[in-house]
This record gives sequence, structure tokens and C-alpha cells, in this order.
Amino acid sequence: MNENNAVKNTVTKDDTKYIELNVFIKKIGLAATGGQAKTLIRSEKIMLNGVVETRNKKKIYENDVVEYENKKYSVKL
Repeated sequence: MNENNAVKNTVTKDDTKYIELNVFIKKIGLAATGGQAKTLIRSEKIMLNGVVETRNKKKIYENDVVEYENKKYSVKL
């Protein structure tokens, strides 16, 4: 993942950086478009910190772990 691109899509609120799950899915290359990311997330195949996540715009934070098909992706903002 190109960390510079991820940083451009982060939002800072109350001094806490986060990125929405659908944007992260696109940035790491699991989906080419927002629609594909949404479909993938809603398929119940994405796990966030060990729990199935189906919320498209779920805020994820530094050091969260996204898992898909037994591959883990650590969030670095």
C-alpha cells in the first residue's frame, strides 16, 4: 500500500485520524471502485480486528487489522 495515498484520504477529527473502510479497501487494491468495495464489504468476507464488518463507511484507525481471504492488512495512516 502506498502510505502517502492513504494519508490523503484520512480525516482528522478531535486529533484522531481515521479512514473509511471502503476507501482503505480500494487503497490496498482489493477493489478498483467504490461499488466493488461496497459489494465486497457487504458480502461478509471482510473482517476488522477479528470480527466480520459489513458497514461500508466504518471508520478504521491506525493499527486496526483488516482481513480478507486469510490475508491481514494493518492500517497505517
